[in-house]
Amino acid sequence: MDTQIADTPDAAKGPAPSSLKALSPHAPMKRVVMLVNPLSGSVGPRAAAEAEAILKEYDIEAEVVTLEGGQFDAQIDAAFARKPDVLLVLAGDGTARSVASKAKPDGPLIAPLPGGTMNMLPKALYGTADWKQALTRALEEGEPRPVSGGEVQGEYFYCAAILGSPALWAPAREAIRTGKIRLAWQYGRRALKRAFSGRLRYSLDGAERRRSEALVLISPMISRAMDEAMGLEAAAMDPTDAAEAFRLAASAVFSDWRQDPSVSTQPARRIEVHARSRIPAVIDGEPMLLKPDAVVRFTPKAFRALAPRPAAAEDSV
Repeated sequence: MDTQIADTPDAAKGPAPSSLKALSPHAPMKRVVMLVNPLSGSVGPRAAAEAEAILKEYDIEAEVVTLEGGQFDAQIDAAFARKPDVLLVLAGDGTARSVASKAKPDGPLIAPLPGGTMNMLPKALYGTADWKQALTRALEEGEPRPVSGGEVQGEYFYCAAILGSPALWAPAREAIRTGKIRLAWQYGRRALKRAFSGRLRYSLDGAERRRSEALVLISPMISRAMDEAMGLEAAAMDPTDAAEAFRLAASAVFSDWRQDPSVSTQPARRIEVHARSRIPAVIDGEPMLLKPDAVVRFTPKAFRALAPRPAAAEDSV
């Protein structure tokens, strides 16, 4: 269902211009389209109506589109065809990534609001898991921000990709979140069996191949160690046993995990990864399996986000 919101100042269509909230002066926002998936993670059935009410508080021509099962691609393409200044997305992590990858650097500004499970990209841009707060920040404080990222086997990511056996824990975490304890136990047992056995071989920018338990690729937007978009921060994590893995986890919680002796990091623009079987991965919070031979490429300017400065960055995700 599509809902048109015009900026006519009468009682039926919204408040008078004098009572409207101020938009950010740093980005054009005359025409806005907002995509809403009410069935996604933390969205809910009333989100579209709530979004309409919020957008009416600003002097913009806005259209709220409720995504319907089986029509996502067509509705997203139709939204781009309307040539909006800004395309707001309140949906799952995968849908947000898909819209961002379609936009590219010359497309409309994209505002991926937190409507999924992990919300890595929205948290990095807006520093919150509250979509209403993120929407307000985008409209009132946002400016065009180039976002870099990576691509592997047709999948794009803008925060981080985890490759290797630690990614097998993602399905167990998701099963626990949805209350499927028996399934979570099965996933957990499978992860334990593969831990410290399915090592990766990887090469950074054509250098000699190395081995690691896991490889984490972090975008410049959230990397605490990189100030410029010169590549992805490649972090090789190589705990030799469960005790070291727990120590690394503690480092991640209580200090900078980069200081752990089992971690090494460096920037890279092309990362080649090889394993004996398909590679478990988590791409911006989405678990998936990659082919045994995978190539990750750095994209300096993937799309333009409507977001305030500075980015919320690593601490938020």
